[in-house]
Amino acid sequence: REKLEGQELLSYDILDWFLQGQMEGIKYNDYGYSQTQKNGQYMGIINFMTNMHKIDDVGDAKDYLTRLSHIGRVFDNTLIQVNKEKEAGVIPPDFIIQKILENMHNIRDPKPEENELAKDFMTKISKLKDLDDSTKSELETELYKQINTTVLPAYDRMISFYEDLLKEADSHAGVWKFPNGEEYYQYQIKANTTTDYSPEYLHNLGVQEVDRIVAEIKTILSAEGFDTENQTVGELLNSLSKDSRFLYEDSDSGRESIIKDYQKIIDEIDAEMASSFGVLPKGKVEVRKVPEYKEKTAAGGYYERPSMDGSRPGRFYANLYDITATPKFGMRTLAYHEAVPGHHFQLAIQNELKGLPMFRGFLSFSGFTEGWALYAEKLAYELGFQQDPFDNVGRLQAELMRAVRLVVDTGIHHKKWTREQAIDYMFSTTGLAMSDVESEIERYIVWPGQALAYKVGMIKILELREKAKESMGDKFSLKDFHDVVLRNGAIPLSLLEREVNQYIKDNS
Repeated sequence: REKLEGQELLSYDILDWFLQGQMEGIKYNDYGYSQTQKNGQYMGIINFMTNMHKIDDVGDAKDYLTRLSHIGRVFDNTLIQVNKEKEAGVIPPDFIIQKILENMHNIRDPKPEENELAKDFMTKISKLKDLDDSTKSELETELYKQINTTVLPAYDRMISFYEDLLKEADSHAGVWKFPNGEEYYQYQIKANTTTDYSPEYLHNLGVQEVDRIVAEIKTILSAEGFDTENQTVGELLNSLSKDSRFLYEDSDSGRESIIKDYQKIIDEIDAEMASSFGVLPKGKVEVRKVPEYKEKTAAGGYYERPSMDGSRPGRFYANLYDITATPKFGMRTLAYHEAVPGHHFQLAIQNELKGLPMFRGFLSFSGFTEGWALYAEKLAYELGFQQDPFDNVGRLQAELMRAVRLVVDTGIHHKKWTREQAIDYMFSTTGLAMSDVESEIERYIVWPGQALAYKVGMIKILELREKAKESMGDKFSLKDFHDVVLRNGAIPLSLLEREVNQYIKDNS
């Protein structure tokens, strides 16, 4: 290490940090829920086949069918791992297993021709040029053979396993219930935030941030004529989200309008980013709706990074299941977080890094990636893209949610809060739609520590920006600062601080 410098030294330290964490986590190999209401092989195979597996010729189509023929083996191996987790005392809460079963049935129960994989395959081969009727018929016959003899029986076995597992589950939400659960949670805090903060510190930080943001929201709403003396911010925000002037029509055309407006918001800010960033991503981002089979349990929006070779664009998925969960005043902030200048900017730039080891292109550290995306929300406001006071309320509501995450994640996994306690706190504080609140809380339950990364990372990036401003004075450039933050891809926050300190030293 002593002989390394520049990017070679940084690559060494990034990989060392990552591998040390992996070594530390070996004893918890059976602690993470390998399948949840949010992810797992039962959903991942659908996502991979529909979004990743292209069919450009008959060979691709046959490869698709070959993959389907192996689903049973993949699922059986998954159940071996889930059984190991059960033997280690790691069983999801009963209400989570019920959601998993609901998702599985949503995939399993439609008629074979309505199966997500069957629809996807038939849609893709219908676009093939020069596909003769005989070959198409052979492919279709093989498709339904695999659906009926491999895919559906694999789901049946998995459903049966989880029905039995449900009988052994309790309703305790937090990982404190696991053997050595407190130590496991501290490990997850470090893995996700890349810091050594204690649960108690993060809980108190969350409470302080909630108080600060609530005061800011009250100031804006009071100026807009709202009664902030007799109503809580949660009540005010909840009523605001039901105000017809901020809602789309609950129809197919209303949902189409949401997708179009999201794309318009993204294109608008994307056109202005050259003034604040020296390095811009080459890859573009497109907006899609969350697939129906998982929209009940999916978040309000999420991002899928572009392919490493650039052949597939980045995708921002908007959840349109509950139309009231997409008030217009919150759309800008969500688009800035998931797309530009948030996740898409950071991850597309990371994909496009040149001259670095391959692992630098795909390693991810939540404290950095989610911290950047939350910082991007504030940056968009600072750059003038949320001038409407209600858009700013939407931004603050989103930041409030991230502060609440510090409180409820540590509440659930450290202070032994119940699911209902966490939901009540989040709903009464943020004013988010109940469907969003339930989805969020159940996500934190199955993904301990991840929800802490947003606020921790954002605070660190803002601290470093302020330090650079104070140290460099007139020499400070926002564009240069952003390039320093993004030019290395995702890195632990301690290494980001080292990079910024070096930037300050070199330019002061």
